[in-house]
Amino acid sequence: MLYYNIHPQVNFRQGIKVYYVFFFITEQRSQALALCDYPTDAYRWYLCMGSECSMNIDIHNLTVSYRHRPAVHHLNIQFNKNQMWALCGPNGAGKSTLLKAIMGLIKPDSGQIHWHDLQRADIAYLPQQSDIDRSMPMSVFELTAMGLWYEIGYFKSINQTMKTKVITALQQVNMADYADRPIAQLSNGQFQRVLFARMLVQKAQVLLLDEPFNAVDAQTTQALLNMLCRHQQQHQCIVIAVLHDYGQVKHYFPYTLLMAREKIASGHTREVLTTENIRQADMAIHQPDNTEWCAI
Repeated sequence: MLYYNIHPQVNFRQGIKVYYVFFFITEQRSQALALCDYPTDAYRWYLCMGSECSMNIDIHNLTVSYRHRPAVHHLNIQFNKNQMWALCGPNGAGKSTLLKAIMGLIKPDSGQIHWHDLQRADIAYLPQQSDIDRSMPMSVFELTAMGLWYEIGYFKSINQTMKTKVITALQQVNMADYADRPIAQLSNGQFQRVLFARMLVQKAQVLLLDEPFNAVDAQTTQALLNMLCRHQQQHQCIVIAVLHDYGQVKHYFPYTLLMAREKIASGHTREVLTTENIRQADMAIHQPDNTEWCAI
């Protein structure tokens, strides 16, 4: 049985603000679950008392800067289990920066990112192709096997079970026949298929994809989108993808976060990607730069 205690404290340096620290107590240990600085956070944790909280990523008042300028501005959003989210917005809206912050590749300036019922190994990240050095002397099989990193570690070798996992993932993206080919000899579409296979073999609970279909032909894009949807439905994982094609988003992604450094709208895609919201995002991103626009 789980027991919960709430300990309010006051932080006078930031004015009168109540902090709630939640502890769960078992027969063996006591562990702090979260430090929440908003009453809504306390209420959300209260709802979980006595039952298992669902896997999710909770973002509170997040600000992340790039070259000393705010790329993501005081963002609040929650991504829940068994949801597919598209991150949309104009160029420079902070979409890729948000993914990197969720993954832990960029340190936030302020705010919090909570992984509930998740560990680092549960999150797979698919960067933009331009961020990957394709000149590395590596085969398709070897690149895909990198998805098993958390199982292999530094010193273990790949056993037969792991080899089967890699081949199965390559079969899912129709690249098994290319297992021995160097990645430098692949087309953009073929290389993206291999990156998807590497992500699949990790068996992650959260998939983060940064512009996964840029410079990829229409046939490959269609095949990968269908595969991604099947995978998400089978494993009930969280998918968060940066996309620019609103047609793809409306067809495949039930949820959308529309950004222009700050949140313009979020929720069901049909309610977010309206003409008015898209116009508002385009206007917001072209506002004159102001050093006082965001006090970090």
